[in-house]
Amino acid sequence: MQHIRSVRALAILVVASAAMGGGALPAFSSPVGSPQDASPVKPGVGTQGSAAGRTDAAAGKDASRVLALSTVADLMVAMREEAFAYASYSFFGKQAEREKLPRAAKLFADTADDELNDHFMREAGLADLVGSDESNLRRAIEGETTEALTSYPEFAEQARRDGDTAAAELFDELARDENDHRKALTAALKAVVSGKGNVPAASAARHETVAAGVPLASSPRTRENLDKAMHGEALAHAAYTLFAQHAKDHGHAKVAALFTGLADIELNEHFAGLARQAGLVGTTANNLRASVAAEHHAYRVMYPKFAERARKAGDVRVAEVFTDAAADETRHARAFEQELRAEKRAG
Repeated sequence: MQHIRSVRALAILVVASAAMGGGALPAFSSPVGSPQDASPVKPGVGTQGSAAGRTDAAAGKDASRVLALSTVADLMVAMREEAFAYASYSFFGKQAEREKLPRAAKLFADTADDELNDHFMREAGLADLVGSDESNLRRAIEGETTEALTSYPEFAEQARRDGDTAAAELFDELARDENDHRKALTAALKAVVSGKGNVPAASAARHETVAAGVPLASSPRTRENLDKAMHGEALAHAAYTLFAQHAKDHGHAKVAALFTGLADIELNEHFAGLARQAGLVGTTANNLRASVAAEHHAYRVMYPKFAERARKAGDVRVAEVFTDAAADETRHARAFEQELRAEKRAG
């Protein structure tokens, strides 16, 4: 879900992304240009700081400088992957609970917490992701509009052509939901800007169980679109969580409640439904193997590459955060490997 667009600053990156390799739907467009493009972009123009600044004060200092476009692009990819890891590990933990494997369940839950409340928040702080309530609402509206009118309808039509009827019906349903979200966010923006009217409440999330299973979609294209959509829903959940905290910190309880409710829907209803279609959750043993592979990629490939690129661009603080994240992912991989060995011995 990442439509590639020109941008002058991260502040105008929108909560819509519909075609970037791995992000799908409500999240943030990446800037134009390849990651190697080092032309500068200043994050946070016209914003009021980041909620993540509470966890990494030094990050806020670095966010005041002009970051290379390559650094901004890498921050966006890293946030997308961390948000997806949080969502995936959350559902892997629930599967471990169903299998009566409390140690594995706790490991997944603790690692998910690291991915969201440490890595994602620190990277969001560097990117100055969170702005004023008004700017956060505008980003969210643009994202919900894109996925309601463009991304999900396109995914649905492609799934229908490929014979994946159930996936097409799910994409259609999500398009309708996102249109409802767009309307609620638009009403909230009007109330915030004018000081008149009411901020609506989000509808209650329908929490979906995602048990171990195989992919239900048969077409490679549908499976790819499911992956994009899951990444996008995970990123929307993470971003809306930060937007909600910002609103709460600034005394806007109803805006906070709206973002919190939408974040709940994005994760426990939308992501969950997509994950079931995609066969994301397997047995705990298979989930541990998948997690080891993901962590290996993060600490061996993604973060070292991002850190080197940021350092060459002069974004030293960002490079340090990427390096710290790689060290954490190394620890996560070892913990998952250790748990997998323990499960094998017990079995």
